[in-house]
Amino acid sequence: MIARYAVPFFLLMAFVIVPLVVFFLCRWLLPRRWGKKVGIAVALLLMLFAAYGMLVGYEQMEVHTVEFTSKDLPKAFDGYRIVQFSDAHVGTMTGRRAWLLQRAVDSILALHPDMIVFTGDLQNVYPEELIDHLPQLQRLKAPDGVYAVLGNHDYAVYQPYDSLTKEANCAKTQALFRQTGWTLLMNEHRIIRRDSDSIVIAGMENWGVVKRMPRRGDVKKTLSQSHSSFHTPHSTFIIMLQHDPTAWREKILPECNAQLTLSGHTHGGQVSLFGWSPSALSYQDYEGMVYEGPRALYVSTGVGALIPFRLSLPGEIVVITLRAKK
Repeated sequence: MIARYAVPFFLLMAFVIVPLVVFFLCRWLLPRRWGKKVGIAVALLLMLFAAYGMLVGYEQMEVHTVEFTSKDLPKAFDGYRIVQFSDAHVGTMTGRRAWLLQRAVDSILALHPDMIVFTGDLQNVYPEELIDHLPQLQRLKAPDGVYAVLGNHDYAVYQPYDSLTKEANCAKTQALFRQTGWTLLMNEHRIIRRDSDSIVIAGMENWGVVKRMPRRGDVKKTLSQSHSSFHTPHSTFIIMLQHDPTAWREKILPECNAQLTLSGHTHGGQVSLFGWSPSALSYQDYEGMVYEGPRALYVSTGVGALIPFRLSLPGEIVVITLRAKK
């Protein structure tokens, strides 16, 4: 329900309620002779920021490059390049915003990665949102493949339907994911080989500390041998895809030895004020690379959003280069 009405709610708050509250607070707290003028000025400024974030900020995108070094990375994979993108929310990239997805796809392909990964939230609410975007998404290809996991929006939790209809829509979303040609990892993994060396790309279903979110992620199942004949000793290099970064500390770190986890979900808060994000109020890890000893989590700020608004925090595509520790 919240997701379905998020955009109207945002518009009401950004252009009516918050400006009015600020205006009356200024009139009440400041001296009468200039409280009204300050209130009007601040209210207009807030509306200007909101308009800028929707019309300009949301359409900004950057390509970021990072390196991750590990003693467990086989030498054959030194210099291996992964492009991660996340939280496309293609249901928002319609009409005059349709070009945003094409730009993202063009940018990813221009980077010539060895592998492409998508870390969840392809749709906003309904699977039908994906259909018109399939031709663009099908263009994404890489030598070692394109791998994806589901995000909370890719389940049916925000749909106003009965459980059977929701399950049917979940299956439809998964089928549409696979129509892109990507490998959808649902608590499973695959092996990438270079001669006699190999690494593991694993994908958990969504799991978050907030219980109203889908909590289907299972670390042990994701890395179990039932999905392949590959054994995963402690030294095996594992890249874990998990939409919600809270699963890293709660599930991934204590339950497996994945050296690098890639997540999204937070959008970085979609706002950065002098380096501070509202996501800091809800998440310990909400943007960029975070380390715990030799293990790391990268949280992408995403390329899109349910609410078309970003302020001083562009969407991102990230190129992650793996380095073998000498």
